[in-house]
Parts: sequence; C-alpha cells; structure tokens
Amino acid sequence: MNRNSWFLVWMLPWFCYSREIPQPVIPDGVGVNIHFVRGHEQDLDLIAAAGFKFIRMDCGWSSIETHAGQYTWTEYEELLSNLDRRGMRAVLILDYSNPLYEQEVTSTNPLTHQAHRTTASPQHAASVAAYSAWAAAAARHFHSRHVLWELWNEPNIDFWSPKPDADQYAALALAASKAIREADPQATIIGPASSTFPWEFLEVFLKSGVLRYLDAVSVHPYRGPNRAPETVAADYRRLRELIDRYAPAAQKQSLPILSGEWGYSSNPKGVSLDAQAAFAARQQLVNLLHGVPLSIWYDWKNDGDDPAENEHNFGTVTADLKPKPAYTAIQTLTRQLAGYQIARRLPLVGE
Repeated sequence: MNRNSWFLVWMLPWFCYSREIPQPVIPDGVGVNIHFVRGHEQDLDLIAAAGFKFIRMDCGWSSIETHAGQYTWTEYEELLSNLDRRGMRAVLILDYSNPLYEQEVTSTNPLTHQAHRTTASPQHAASVAAYSAWAAAAARHFHSRHVLWELWNEPNIDFWSPKPDADQYAALALAASKAIREADPQATIIGPASSTFPWEFLEVFLKSGVLRYLDAVSVHPYRGPNRAPETVAADYRRLRELIDRYAPAAQKQSLPILSGEWGYSSNPKGVSLDAQAAFAARQQLVNLLHGVPLSIWYDWKNDGDDPAENEHNFGTVTADLKPKPAYTAIQTLTRQLAGYQIARRLPLVGE
C-alpha cells in the first residue's frame, strides 16, 4: 500500500462470474506463474504455504501431440493431481505451435530478442484445425478438473511467429474457442493473454466474435519499475469500455478482466527487494479494487542466479527456493486478509 492511500477490506455479495472464475475474495484469486510440470513438490509445498490458489503454466502442444491425432496427457495429469492435493488450481496456456503442422521460420526470440529458428504459429487451415482439435481434446480430457484454458501467450509480441499478426491470432482463438465449447460446454476459456495493453491488437481480437465463447478477458498489465500497480486504473477502464462495446448484450456484465501475468524484476534496473514485495501485495489489492478477480504474479522463483539479469529476478523466492521479501508479503496478505474483499479506497489527508 502506498503512503497516500489505503484500502478498506470487507465482505460483499458474490459477483456473477463463470463458475470457475474465482470470486473477488482474498486469497481465492491469488496466483503465480511456474515453469515446470513434473516433480518440484518442494516448490508446490512452498507455493501452497504462501497462500497461492492458482498456478499458471504452459500446456505445450508439441510435447502432447508428437504423432498426428495422438495426445499424451501424463505430465499434466500429474501436475493437476499435485495441485489437487494442495488445494490449488491451474491456468493452463494452450501454446505454442507444432512442427507436425507448420514449417520452421526465422523469428525474434521474445526473451533474448535475437533471431532464431522456430515453428511458425498456426496460420493455415490445417494447422488451425489441428490446434483447435488438440485444444478441444484437452478440455474434454480434463473435464471437471477446474482448469482455466488460456488461448496462447502474448500473441501480440514475438511469441507469435514469424511476427505478431492480430488477424491470424483472432482467427485461431475463434476456431479454438468454438471447438472447446463443442467438446465441453462447461469449459472455462480466457484470452488473449496480451503483453500490456496493445489497443489496436485488442480491438481486432474483441470484435472478432470470440467474446461469445469466452468467460474472461486476460491481459498482462506490465509496466516499468517507476510505474506502481495503481497506475493500471486507466488501462482497465479503457479495456472495460472495449469489452462492453463488442460483447453480446447478455455477457457485458459477466465477462471479467483477469490479470494473467504481471510482476516486477528486482534487478538493479528494476525495483528493490522491498519495493517488489510492496508491489506484489499492492497488485493484488489494486486488481480487486478494479473488479479483477484473478491476479497471477510473475514469477514463482528467480529463473537464474545473475542479480543483474532482468529475467532472473522476478521471483518471490530465489532460484534455490530461499524466500524473498515478496514471498513474505504474499503470505502475510493471504493469511491476514483471508475471507475479505475490497469495498472501496479511502483517501488520506493530503492525497
């Protein structure tokens, strides 16, 4: 919480979301990104102990369908069973492409920003159909496992190959969401998991007709280290207006915005460890204040040991699982405010 304001937390009536979207009550929608599927039980124990109720993880198409039309779910069955035992749920990202259906292309690596060879994203009739069939099979196989299915990851940047294309992504999302709905009418579908708020890209997506099939609109509200979580307010208002413009009338009030990935790196050009901890807690509260019921913090643990590397320092714990202040902040939030939700923000004197 910042110096100039604080949040009043109180119980309020339930919101009318899809049944699998968490209610806006702490800690129901507190989540974190992970980068593993099998094993890592110590990680999962610590994640549960912090009070996280959701993990978000890639559900890799090419690792599941290695032969056309044949799917192997073993790793994800193990992950979901491990989550069940700890009272947690999953956002599984239906990504990325599959060399069975698309050719290799040169693209920009979204993390290193260097040119690399990778498989083109689904953009032809056969690959779109194959992706949709696989997504539908996933929803059917894991029916009743309370998964939120997310359509790709950050397709507006270089996670879409060979380069971002809003029309291509919207066509894929529409085809896949239709297929999922047919396979499991009760499935929970979210997207587009955009990096920040790319307004032109979002408008192409939202007006494509896909909102008829979605249960929520997911975005990644990243901002620079000098922009605190509270600065997201105007972006959420603008996105809400776009959703209401293009959503079918019956869905306007039942399509929440989800914060599917958002964090701050504690590297020298990022934020301090204490600021990261404060932002981790404030992000959860700010999102609830603006009607965002699910907030996935990026990342669970540091992705490396280099204190100067941006990508190595987003975690709530170090690479060897030692808690950072951000871990303590989340754990304190989920324990001390359990069962509460935001009622309103109260200005302090001088604000």
